[in-house]
Amino acid sequence: MLDNTTTANAVQMPQSATSKDLATPKSSAIGGTDPQRFDWHEAWHPVAFIDNLDMAQPNAFTLLDQDLVIWWDPKQTAWTVFEDRCPHRLARFSEGRITEDGLLECPYHGWSFSSNGQCQDIPQQVEGQAAETSSRACVQSFPTATRQGLLFVYPGTPEQASDIEIPIIGPLEEGPDEWVCLNTFRDLPYDALTLLENVLDPSHLPYTHHRSVGDRANASPVELEVVSAGKEGFDGIWAEGPRRGKLGPQETRFIAPGLMWHEITSEQYGRTVTAVYAVPTKKGHCRLFARFPFKFNSQIPGLFMKLTPQWYNHIGQNSILEDDQIFLHHQERYLEQSGGSGRASKAFYLPTKADTFVTALHKWVQQFDADPFAGQALPPALPKHALLDRYHSHTVNCPSCRGALKNIKRLRLAVAILGAILWAISPLINSGLLVTLPVALCGATWWGLKQLEKRFYEGRAVPLRNIPDD
Repeated sequence: MLDNTTTANAVQMPQSATSKDLATPKSSAIGGTDPQRFDWHEAWHPVAFIDNLDMAQPNAFTLLDQDLVIWWDPKQTAWTVFEDRCPHRLARFSEGRITEDGLLECPYHGWSFSSNGQCQDIPQQVEGQAAETSSRACVQSFPTATRQGLLFVYPGTPEQASDIEIPIIGPLEEGPDEWVCLNTFRDLPYDALTLLENVLDPSHLPYTHHRSVGDRANASPVELEVVSAGKEGFDGIWAEGPRRGKLGPQETRFIAPGLMWHEITSEQYGRTVTAVYAVPTKKGHCRLFARFPFKFNSQIPGLFMKLTPQWYNHIGQNSILEDDQIFLHHQERYLEQSGGSGRASKAFYLPTKADTFVTALHKWVQQFDADPFAGQALPPALPKHALLDRYHSHTVNCPSCRGALKNIKRLRLAVAILGAILWAISPLINSGLLVTLPVALCGATWWGLKQLEKRFYEGRAVPLRNIPDD
């Protein structure tokens, strides 16, 4: 269930910044004041689910090619975000610690900093010196805010932060306690714009995600329509909706620069939303924050969802992401070779209205010069095994999956020890059957746990859609 208290927290500005009415964002000058250009720095971006952050230690994140450190200030009882480098010798704060008195300490020489970015202590200086008071000893701090269980950061001009609306999922504000929400995240080996292009396209689901969340039998003409568009994004509708119209119309909203969602209200499932934040980390990479809110007509499905462990849901969601991850990694390189987003209409052949939202996204990029990494080239393509990596792209940063993996390893070891003990004592037991069956059961359990363990490390080499029918 969503925590409604997170939706009302005020924007946290660096203490050196000009303070305004921080609790209520005003005009939507998102993307900067130039009406012909969208600056991704002049927008709020999510950097973490609050529940996934560790209050006891610094957390690293990269946003728009800038390394950040996220840390909990116990004095201010708030999350703070710094540039992830100490002004002394440029060491990463994210490798340091939070001190007993609530300061962020550099791991290299122990310089410590308060949440306003001011240096509080330089252990190496002699008594009477005050080098920590110099502006050169300060760290850049960024405005932060928490909304709908996410921590947002504003990487642009700090004084503009309170004037820019934070991109939240509108439907979740309507009776927040009535929604059941599944959340996941993953670092993806392609650009945020490629991710948006993919999730804005509902027509690929029956084919790409056949046997996971799609079915080729449900494929049909997809007539999409953009009903409004501008610098702040666009709204669209699919009047018939998925599954040949069985679920009703599907509404789509793209809030620039990185949020989109599809929404359906049906008699069968109630109200469902598929929402994605595409956060640009560096060229050729992004972090996905995906949210799947449900408002069921019955309480039973929601109860089952709440009882299902988060790590189990993440395994399935990672599999779905990997359905198209590999070819999207290469697709964006083919588009770059063809001239990039500005040449999308030439590089792609788009004869049907199924690609209307894809076209609208690229028009937005072109009209508002909205490439977050303009002029940068994509890095070399990765091998397939790297594209299927789950451990470094998700598990290591997910408390639920990391904890489950640790427990599975422990259980597998315990089962192996039990099986060995039973086998060792088998000569002492007259009935071999009494030992053989438990030993075999231990072996089967150990093997099953080993297969489950692998799912935290890597994805399927052959997607479900490509497995031949029986």
